[in-house]
Amino acid sequence: MLRYAASSDERRRQVFMHLQESYFNYDATNEPSTIDHNIHFRPGTGPSGQDTYTPRTLIYDLKGGFGNLRKWGGLYHQGDDVEDDPKNLWGGSVVKQQEAPIAQSEYQKALDESVEEPPKLSTQAVRYWSDFSRVFYHPRSVVQINDYELGSTILPFEQWSCGEDLFSTLDKEHDLLDQDVRPWAEECDQMQGIQIFASADDAWGGFASTYIQSLRDEYGKTALWFWGLEEDAGQSQRTEQLLRTVNVAQSLQAVSTTGSMYVPLAVPSYLPPYVRLDQTSYWHIAGLLSMAVESMTLPSRQKPDYLKRGLLSDMEAALNVNGNQTIADLQCSAVESSLLSRTAEEASNAAGDSRTPTSSMKKLMYEDEVEKANSKLDITFSAGKPSQTALSLRQWEKANHVFGKVESLRGVPPPEPETDDVDRFLSRKRRRLASLPVVEKYHNPLPYPLLDSFPSIFTDKVPSTTTMAIRVSLSTTTQISKRAKGLQNIVSRMTSVIERESLSNRLGEIAEEYEEGWNSESDEDSD
Repeated sequence: MLRYAASSDERRRQVFMHLQESYFNYDATNEPSTIDHNIHFRPGTGPSGQDTYTPRTLIYDLKGGFGNLRKWGGLYHQGDDVEDDPKNLWGGSVVKQQEAPIAQSEYQKALDESVEEPPKLSTQAVRYWSDFSRVFYHPRSVVQINDYELGSTILPFEQWSCGEDLFSTLDKEHDLLDQDVRPWAEECDQMQGIQIFASADDAWGGFASTYIQSLRDEYGKTALWFWGLEEDAGQSQRTEQLLRTVNVAQSLQAVSTTGSMYVPLAVPSYLPPYVRLDQTSYWHIAGLLSMAVESMTLPSRQKPDYLKRGLLSDMEAALNVNGNQTIADLQCSAVESSLLSRTAEEASNAAGDSRTPTSSMKKLMYEDEVEKANSKLDITFSAGKPSQTALSLRQWEKANHVFGKVESLRGVPPPEPETDDVDRFLSRKRRRLASLPVVEKYHNPLPYPLLDSFPSIFTDKVPSTTTMAIRVSLSTTTQISKRAKGLQNIVSRMTSVIERESLSNRLGEIAEEYEEGWNSESDEDSD
């Protein structure tokens, strides 16, 4: 997992890693976990010989972005970093100038002192993502970039081309893949893919896009998934809005060409009544985004002995129906277990069919009923959605054709026994021939845990304060074509003629990939 840290993006990934750590089962009397921890964690040995288990992740951040997190942490080294001692580099007299260290948060102090109930976190207490970090990192995971400083107004890290140039400079000096990525990749027996998390609307988009190009050259057949965060620029000045939009367009055209899947992550414009989100808090936004991302990728970490595992490549096959559809929209919803336990007969009665259906008809009607329910998810993370009412959102969704969809349901018993591979293949083939969406479903009874580091973003309408049942989906739809055309119109205002033409042409090609192969009139009839 590669993580290029803007402040909001790294908070989201931190919540993600906390959840992975919470799945560990330390009591031998409990039932075995359905999660394969070796996918996101690596075993190791500390300096005193103790066993360690640290995330398989590589974090790039600007100077000042790590907060009070030390490179060596408390797991591998307790003293000062030897490599930072100037006496090792210079034998003469030394005048040392050092900035005041960033104070440790009360939450971190409580964790270090093994307090059973650490103080409750708040938006005021969370300054950096390290303020609520619950996991230890391997020293190789932490890479600070000293060329830029977090929040600098003198040399801001905003232009997409700045990130592109930064990667080229660092790669010439150190060969980033050899130095940073290869040691992690060589530890994996069967690496199913690499997930890249970064902002898409600033210089990190350029850095990540160039990085992905190098990864593709090195790992030609490996799944490369990019989760691109887009901040709400609605309150910023017009020039900044245009800059962020152009950055998104450049990230979209670059990553969709070399990456396996691009998932835009924008702050939802419409939120259901059970969510109360402080949109000025990156910590709140991180919690909501991480809930959807972690639940969506949960099938890729499931143990195949217990549940159907969905590799990243399996999800790509369901989403990329026409061969060049590498951009998918993310949606999620909190669900009630009572609404998901209906039998096939109850589903057919709900559809108004009083006939006694055959076994095959029951399965078809049940699939159709579940598909209708799944399309009505409460929260969508794609830019360009209507923001007024839930009704406008439903009308907006109905106007879009779905090519492929992957759904993940967690926290409730499975509504029906899972079909075997042959049935799934026939179902997918039947849907293709009927011009219906290709749908792949996954399930895990493990609910989403609400840890003490998770922000309080849910109202009293959510029945539990410790866990949640979640339904989440990725889909390729005609909305992506509309988004690409909208970006194409904005790109036309760029000053560079050569860059404007190439970028506009590529966005036009992307738009065409999500229009071909369906007829709007026939689709409306089927709805």
